[in-house]
Amino acid sequence: APASRRCPAPCAPSWRWVTPGWPRPAGGCHRPVPPHPDPAPGTIRHGAEPSVPRRAQESGRHRVPRAEVTLLAPVTGPDKVICVGLNYKDHCREQGVKIPQEPVIFSKFPSAIAGPFDDIAHPAESGEVDWEVELAFVIGKKGKRIAEAAALDHVAGFTVANDVSARDWQMKRNGRQWLLGKTFDTFCPLGPALVTKDAVADFDNLGLRCSVNGEVVQSGNTSQLVFKVPQLVAWVSRFVTLLPGDVFLTGTPPGVGVFRKPPVFLKS
Repeated sequence: APASRRCPAPCAPSWRWVTPGWPRPAGGCHRPVPPHPDPAPGTIRHGAEPSVPRRAQESGRHRVPRAEVTLLAPVTGPDKVICVGLNYKDHCREQGVKIPQEPVIFSKFPSAIAGPFDDIAHPAESGEVDWEVELAFVIGKKGKRIAEAAALDHVAGFTVANDVSARDWQMKRNGRQWLLGKTFDTFCPLGPALVTKDAVADFDNLGLRCSVNGEVVQSGNTSQLVFKVPQLVAWVSRFVTLLPGDVFLTGTPPGVGVFRKPPVFLKS
């Protein structure tokens, strides 16, 4: 089996930044933003730029063949990658655990971030590498002790992630090494699109799918989230200051390899 596993976004987005009013390109072409500093976290500090579509059109280079571009992660150097465990009701049922009363928070190092179509490096240190498709969102405005009612004002947009996990390190090795099991290089494929909030009709009804070797192994919906996006922003900001570019991974639906009978893991 190939070393790379990719979890597509629910709508298979074609843009790195998605803005209402842009027509979806035909003919397999991609509309990139013209050369510009990495939009995160630098550009995000000033919000998603409304001038992006105009600059793309005015550049004269807004349409190029898809085969000529490499789609990168929409965020490459965040201050924090914040992850949430046990955050889907059906995923809790899958493993026979109680639904948590408070968010279960852990982290990955930013060096784990990879592009959406990059290969995932299978580490020699693990024999139990697993997949986890997740809705992710990116912070757009600094905040501490943010109220739930104001939480979405601090969100720049949404994307999709794969919380790749070395289950032997996470669950068995040396006192359960969650951080090490989650943060090998390339263990956080992200993107390609950062979809702005106004382009998402219902945050609580988004489909998530993950395929391995052409087989759909996860198919879930954000209606099953235990803690919604505003709750997560409010909770985490009680402990740490959220900065523009910070990435949240909101948890995975059922269908991961470790809880299959027998368990199934990715091969190099």
